Amino acid sequence: MKNAVVLLSGGLDSMVCAGIAREKGYCVIALTIDYNQRHRVELDAARRIGAELSNRHIILPLDLRAFGGSALTGDIEVPKEGVAPGIPVTYVPARNTIFLSLALGLAEASGARDIFIGVNALDYSGYPDCRPGFIAQFEKLANLATKAGVEGDRFTICAPLQHMSKADIAKEAQRLGLNAGLSHSCYDPLPDGRHCGRCDACRLRAKGFIEAGIADPTAYAPSRERG
Repeated sequence: MKNAVVLLSGGLDSMVCAGIAREKGYCVIALTIDYNQRHRVELDAARRIGAELSNRHIILPLDLRAFGGSALTGDIEVPKEGVAPGIPVTYVPARNTIFLSLALGLAEASGARDIFIGVNALDYSGYPDCRPGFIAQFEKLANLATKAGVEGDRFTICAPLQHMSKADIAKEAQRLGLNAGLSHSCYDPLPDGRHCGRCDACRLRAKGFIEAGIADPTAYAPSRERG
């Protein structure tokens, strides 16, 4: 079995990525970055998913609150008014560039040449580091910046959800036989871990299950609003 590194946040997208990698016959090395994010309940979700889908799971501490600059890592309110155009305040500066760089280091060290990331350009078009152009350029960088790459043992950045809708992703989770209830998406969860139901991530998640016609296993706050 070939190794693959899967960036596992604990969200539905990364869970489906891990499921796809496993279905393709990879030995899954899951990498979760504990960046001191405000929605730390997702780390518990990552642990649950990693136990189900990975052969090895690394949770790596990296305190991005020292940088700030995002509603996820600083004292900025998470928006609850609905999904708006433009780059949202929940964008974490260069997060996917940082995470992919760490995944690349782990991949080279472990002999993996395929790195899976659950970026999604359709639902998250406001995030510049989720776009196809970024993924393509990082793959080029990976093969220029590593010993393996320059010696011809090339890396591939796999983004299988890139052009899927949230409904497509919910359906893919069901097809793979995954328990979507193990995952967590909310940016501003309640103290008891329930999804707030109003942040962008919650709205997109709920919309996906509705459009897919699949029962939503997510525990939302009673006063959730969608739209």
